[in-house]
Amino acid sequence: MTKQAGTPVREGAAIEQFRAESPERLRKLQAAMEAQGVDAVAVPPGPSFYYLTGFTPKPDERPSFLLLTPRAAGFLIPSLNREQSVQALKHMREAPMVSYRDQDDPEEAMRTLAGQLGGRVQRLAVDDAMRADFLLLLRRTWPQAEVGLASSLLNPLRMVKSPAEVALLAESAALADQAMRAAAAACRPGATELDVAAAAADAFRRGGAAEVLFTSVASGPNGSLPHHHTGGRVLEPGDGVTVDIGALLNGYCSDITRVVSVGEPPAEYALVHRVVDAAVRAALAAIKPGVTCADVDRAARAVIEEAGYGPYFVHRTGHGLGLEVHEAPSVTATNGLVLEEGMVFTVEPGIYLPERFGVRLEEVAVVTATGVRTLSGLSRDIIPGGGV
Repeated sequence: MTKQAGTPVREGAAIEQFRAESPERLRKLQAAMEAQGVDAVAVPPGPSFYYLTGFTPKPDERPSFLLLTPRAAGFLIPSLNREQSVQALKHMREAPMVSYRDQDDPEEAMRTLAGQLGGRVQRLAVDDAMRADFLLLLRRTWPQAEVGLASSLLNPLRMVKSPAEVALLAESAALADQAMRAAAAACRPGATELDVAAAAADAFRRGGAAEVLFTSVASGPNGSLPHHHTGGRVLEPGDGVTVDIGALLNGYCSDITRVVSVGEPPAEYALVHRVVDAAVRAALAAIKPGVTCADVDRAARAVIEEAGYGPYFVHRTGHGLGLEVHEAPSVTATNGLVLEEGMVFTVEPGIYLPERFGVRLEEVAVVTATGVRTLSGLSRDIIPGGGV
């Protein structure tokens, strides 16, 4: 993998720098294809399309692809997206772009593009989130091809973020901090979980988020459910509230979890919070180039197990974050992947006591040359409801 360049990027210029890097990302993917004997890669509109080109058409049911061979690139683009795509992809003007109208058969356009790219396709790799009908179109185009997933090619590239990507993640994290403050301010007796979620979502939108990805609010006993569905439960004095939120800004995701107290929380809640915070600190202390994802998971888990809460830490320590909320790497006890400078992932241990309460704290960790950097500017202390 290519390591992160050492020069920081001014955050306001990060989006332009990110787009300027797309030709190099394409070259790296094509080199990996050649090394692994992959004849073609098909990427539909979405995060990987954006990663490789600096642009993505609006995804819908119309077949659309970035198609790559080790030496060429081309696009299948529905006619209604053609003008916008031509403008956005000027840096790839040498790549053929074949379009079709809604009343046309996209299979004919696909065959035309395949002919322009040339070469025999015996091994085809497709984006892991490919629609089934898109995949069937590809199979009809190259019926002899062996089909596999493109993650083995794309994950090693996307896991290691450039300074421009880290700057974009930092901008997204700063907006998430604002939304978390708004959520905490809404945590008052009589408010519902949905009210708190709405306050976070409104703050994201006011800050320019392109999409609010999730606003998970789990109050009182609902906090014992790691993936609680935010609902109409009314917050009561003494409740602990787990707030897990994220949004999309300039193509990059945020993901942060903090806990809020409505009045004075129970004594054991404060104790569990201290244990979870210690687990976060242990995991962060373990992070540096050369250690493994498993080492990070074990560092967090050991703290919780030593405190006697091991059975109540029921999920992995973290997941990669970038163009998607959940991407590689997975920070689990079984993942021996060695960390490199530029990798970005969450650290989010939790303790969940059934039908009582739960505590989860989450940071976004960036692996640096000597250790780790976290992107949130918020304390992990219990936040008093009604404001930070």
